[in-house]
Amino acid sequence: MKKKYFIFLVLIFIAFNTSSQLLHLKEDVKVSNHPRILLLQGEETTILKNIASDSNWKKIHLVILAESDRLLNQPVLERIQIGRRLLATSRECLRRIFYLSYSYRITNDKKYLTRAEEELVKVSQFSDWNPSHFLDVAEMTMGVAIGYDWLFKDLQQSSKEIIKEAILKKGIEPSLNSKYNYWLKNSNNWNQVCNAGMSYGALAIYEENPALARQIIDRAVESIKIPMGDYKPEGAYPEGYSYWGYGTSFNIMFISAIQKVFKTDFALSETEGFLKTAGYFQHMVGTSGKNFNYSDAGNGTDLSPAMFWFADRNKDNSLLYTENNYVNDSKSIGRDRLLPAAMIWGKDLSLNNAKAPEQFIWVGQGRNPVALMRTSWTDPDAIYVGFKTGSPSVSHGHMDVGSFVMDANGERWSMDFGMQEYESLESKGVNLWDMKQNSQRWQIFRYNNLAHSTLTFDNEFQKVEGKAGIQKFTANPKFISAISDISGVYKTKEVIRGIAIVDQKFVAVKDEIVADQNSTTVRWSMLTPAEVHIDTHASATLIHKGKKLHLKVVEPANATLKTWSTQGKNDFDAPNPGTTLIGFEAALSASSKTNLTILLIPEGTKTNIKQTIPALKDWK
Repeated sequence: MKKKYFIFLVLIFIAFNTSSQLLHLKEDVKVSNHPRILLLQGEETTILKNIASDSNWKKIHLVILAESDRLLNQPVLERIQIGRRLLATSRECLRRIFYLSYSYRITNDKKYLTRAEEELVKVSQFSDWNPSHFLDVAEMTMGVAIGYDWLFKDLQQSSKEIIKEAILKKGIEPSLNSKYNYWLKNSNNWNQVCNAGMSYGALAIYEENPALARQIIDRAVESIKIPMGDYKPEGAYPEGYSYWGYGTSFNIMFISAIQKVFKTDFALSETEGFLKTAGYFQHMVGTSGKNFNYSDAGNGTDLSPAMFWFADRNKDNSLLYTENNYVNDSKSIGRDRLLPAAMIWGKDLSLNNAKAPEQFIWVGQGRNPVALMRTSWTDPDAIYVGFKTGSPSVSHGHMDVGSFVMDANGERWSMDFGMQEYESLESKGVNLWDMKQNSQRWQIFRYNNLAHSTLTFDNEFQKVEGKAGIQKFTANPKFISAISDISGVYKTKEVIRGIAIVDQKFVAVKDEIVADQNSTTVRWSMLTPAEVHIDTHASATLIHKGKKLHLKVVEPANATLKTWSTQGKNDFDAPNPGTTLIGFEAALSASSKTNLTILLIPEGTKTNIKQTIPALKDWK
């Protein structure tokens, strides 16, 4: 056993002591004493001044203290693995240690130090941090690294030895194993989270093995460029709202940490589209308060610490306009494991100066292009539309190309199910992560196009490798719109969809279809949480929480509205109570040209909708 360990150390030495392997860091680079991660010694004074002068910052600060006090009476963490994941435990470890370490540094109350040390020693003595699902290792390593670094001077020496050993053996060393480090070449949130976690571990124990630490950080700087390339060109995040909150936040944790230590972020923040991505995240939240939850996302919204970094970096306080709404929700923000970072990144900002954004449409291209439209930021009854194109093949993708959500009068009318909880599928043997056309993933009801507000031809699934972008959009307040050629995901010759907010009063969805040489049947459907009442063959009233929306089919003239069940046919499908699919089917003859035009008219619209929606080529 000792011989194997010695050989392993020799291999590490050979691999990590060759200066030519370093692409970004220099061999003689120095680092400061502890604490060196995010918040240097003495920088607490700036946070304290902000707390004293700004009631909003005081609220966030008090949430962290209250949560830290609550943790004092909780049992220490145990190694509880659920299915293939230890992730829930790792995330709670990061939250607990970050909160407790912050509370100790700001108040100097040793009760927080004592409890943090207990947690640190306990998780460090786990048998492992579950490297087969490396996100678990990454988050655990980050949490332990923050505690070790921030509390270094006051931890017992015996505790420090245990914690330091765990960071190296259970955190960093598994990342050197090709069996576990496949994420280094991934273009998704795994890359961002795992590189951040390993770098925090390397920074925490830098003085113990500077050559290894430099190599881990240097590796991360190069590797993280892969997912950061996906923010091009305008900042639309391919994996959607929830994974933006995950991947981008950890990306910022990484950038912020290396900037603090090395006085440079190696130009990572200058990556095309990256500084613009805060606009994407902000515009993804509708007037109902729900996000546009396409792909594997939930529909909830919470304060995002990363937005404070973006607001500071872009010198744009309007990026905090939405975040300001969450400050008073202490139960919600207290769940965010990265919340103390907001106190660091926002120390020079005032939430009181967060003005409403000026843009009413945000369009981002890239791997999963979106158009996000609204009539107002300040009117709670304003109309909001999120329109998605892209491809089902993108990480965490669904067959949702052409789908849309719509808000009006404070409610969501066209909705998206978002993800089904992974363990509920994996525990039943579902091969969830195979993205091929005929894989089991697409049999999951929530994941295919039959459960989305989009088109379906002959009840067939969209093409996984197909893709679509936003061809044209208009920012005219009288006609805010976007158009996408979504033909690539269908067998039909041409399918172009346009969605517009007309006169700031109603929404028009227009599809122009050219059939191929075979006849086909198209299904237009919209997923809604509303109670549906079909009034005539071409019109319906949707009722939700006492409010109404009128749906009217203008084209084709012979359309007959109907509803479909939202209950999947498989035993692994999640129940979807309180939801309905409304729409119609239309038979298309071979090589024919057909238009579908549907109006969504909120209750209270004070005009008779008689105007004709022009052809898409005339949407200027």
